[in-house]
Amino acid sequence: MRLHEYVAGSIWLLSYPIALAGVRFEARMTVVRMRDGALVVHSPGPLDDAVRSEIDALGRVAVIVAPGNFHHLHVAACQRAYPDAATWICPGVERKQPTLRFDGILGERLPVSMEAEFEQTFVRGRFMSEVAMLHRPTRTLLLVDLIERFGDATPNLSWLVRASWKLLGTWNEPTLAPEYRFGWADRAATRAALERILAWDFDRAVIAHGDLIDDDPKAVARRAWRNVLS
Repeated sequence: MRLHEYVAGSIWLLSYPIALAGVRFEARMTVVRMRDGALVVHSPGPLDDAVRSEIDALGRVAVIVAPGNFHHLHVAACQRAYPDAATWICPGVERKQPTLRFDGILGERLPVSMEAEFEQTFVRGRFMSEVAMLHRPTRTLLLVDLIERFGDATPNLSWLVRASWKLLGTWNEPTLAPEYRFGWADRAATRAALERILAWDFDRAVIAHGDLIDDDPKAVARRAWRNVLS
């Protein structure tokens, strides 16, 4: 595993394999360098010695972000690697990991060190929730499960993922994670949150699963969310 520079001098990505009930695909961690040189580790992944060395060469890790209630498994290991970093979590992570140490809950406010460069919006589903973020200096939208995009160009997918997405009619199509399809805690609030995201100024979107979105990301997002926005 190696970090990949996504936005020159500002954003790096790490893709890593995961397996869930026999289903194999990839997840993605994001590292953002802020203007003061401090780093935000967004949706941490596994950190071996090589990856840690690469991160250390980029700067000091100041904030660890668990942006979704399904994206928290590697947070404790990241804390051990960077014990001086503050940890901020999506609402609901504290219930899934009651022993996890954290410094704040996202949604209403951001860490002070991130306020000048980031926006955030909380999107609550019935079973899955996340905090969408915008890195304003690079106009990069950071999501985890609000968009998944699997298709012919997606590497390292098991046959079951390919078969399931084709059966659902979402192969080569952006879509919400399956867990979001079980419904929303408040559909009107969800629609308002998604519209807030679409009002942000972004040129690209990083998602946790599937192909990165560099091609008209607002149009891709609207297509993924069309059933909620309509």
